Amino acid sequence: MTTAGLIGSGRIGGTVAKLAVAAGHPVILSNSRGPDTLTGLAGELGPLARAGTGQEAAEGGDLVVVTIPLHAFRNVDPGPLAGKVVIDTCNYYPQRDGQIPELDSGALTSSELIQRHLAHAALVKAFNNIFFKHLESLSRPSGAPDRSYLPIAGDDADAKAAVTAFLDSIGFGAVDAGPLAESWRQQPGTPVYGAPYGSFDDEKGSPASADAIRAALAAASR
Repeated sequence: MTTAGLIGSGRIGGTVAKLAVAAGHPVILSNSRGPDTLTGLAGELGPLARAGTGQEAAEGGDLVVVTIPLHAFRNVDPGPLAGKVVIDTCNYYPQRDGQIPELDSGALTSSELIQRHLAHAALVKAFNNIFFKHLESLSRPSGAPDRSYLPIAGDDADAKAAVTAFLDSIGFGAVDAGPLAESWRQQPGTPVYGAPYGSFDDEKGSPASADAIRAALAAASR
């Protein structure tokens, strides 16, 4: 099994943790407020889950999910993540994160910005384009005809393979969306962001095939 470290345990992080535990993966939950605030969630998830510090999640995770507001990415210590596969779920929302010139100009994607900070980790963009309720409700076993797919972007082929295997284990297929420089295709405001899985008003969502995700990625423009 793969131990998943969660740096951030909010809506997406908590849902990833729930799916991971259901698939038999141990998880280490963390947030900026301390382990004591996560004992309830860890208890709900059961014996495979425990609350810890961000450092414990980074050090103990075979795969580490960074799922925090983008403006806080510099608070993540790069040291314990060296050599690790890191899933970046972060999105840039200027109204929340403030203006970031490199992102406003298109010189960098948000994932490239985080990769520069976590220089010795292998970053893969995933989970950022799906509503957390759809992430939970659309999980399906491998081979299911109504399985949904998520786009992933990254510069390291081995890291993308590891993330693809993790996604498969928790109920989703993966569509390779290219390198981190192309991850703008799955950012907020693009065709693949949210829409393929149905309205946010429908908590169950609608399955999105690999072809639907590929078509949405191809339709992105900037």
